[in-house]
Amino acid sequence: MSGWLRVLLWSLGGVAALVALLWTFQRRLVYFPAADVPPIESLLSGWVETTVTTSDGERLGVWYAEPATADAPIVIVFNGNAGTRAGRAPLGEALVRSGYGVVLFDYRGYGNSTGSPSEAGLALDAQSVRDFAVGIAPGSPIVLFGESLGAAVAIGLAATAPPDALILRSPFTSLADVARVHYPLPLDRLLRDRYPSESIIGGLEVPTLVIAGSADTIIPPSQSRRIHEAAPGPKELVIVEGAGHNDFALLAGTEMIGSVTDFIRQQPRVPDDN
Repeated sequence: MSGWLRVLLWSLGGVAALVALLWTFQRRLVYFPAADVPPIESLLSGWVETTVTTSDGERLGVWYAEPATADAPIVIVFNGNAGTRAGRAPLGEALVRSGYGVVLFDYRGYGNSTGSPSEAGLALDAQSVRDFAVGIAPGSPIVLFGESLGAAVAIGLAATAPPDALILRSPFTSLADVARVHYPLPLDRLLRDRYPSESIIGGLEVPTLVIAGSADTIIPPSQSRRIHEAAPGPKELVIVEGAGHNDFALLAGTEMIGSVTDFIRQQPRVPDDN
């Protein structure tokens, strides 16, 4: 075997091995679950801790607060790709102060939830938690609040179970688009999970609020703007100036919470006194 052919075969073998590794371990580049969830009473007062069993048998850790009145909205919070529901406690508390019910939960593989995360799995989690929320607050308007990756999960759920309002914080257009921003290799062609939010939201006729930080270096604000542009229903865009992806301003900052509550109050099924 000639030298150049041997080098070529070694190179092809190396590329094949790299592709195999990326295919096998790529979800470790997408999902960053944390395991530790502190006691609920250390963060939230008056909330309830429970579990929700998904249609495929996984058990999800859940914290929830019921709406202040029987017809007040209940907000389901879909986390980003890191941390646990505990990190969203300030958001939950801010929404509860507005009289809303709130459900905080961890996807499969996060916190004390069983299983491993995937696009299909998170879709099952979302549907199961929505069913749970409807059960604890029958007749209440349903609001989906998705953060980053959770925005993609919320959009997917809205396509099958339209909410009364859809709130998307730092949404991306697709996972492939995000991959192209952060990795020089053509990983987008190898993705097992794709979250094609831009194409899905184009078919939704639900009131949609998009919130983004002007200084977000994780999800470019341009992608969030594209999500807003693609949404065909009643919509609003809020850019929080100077806010980065993980800043408190985009977790429970005054401008963001004010924008969320104002938008929810505009919806027809939300009582005027909330």
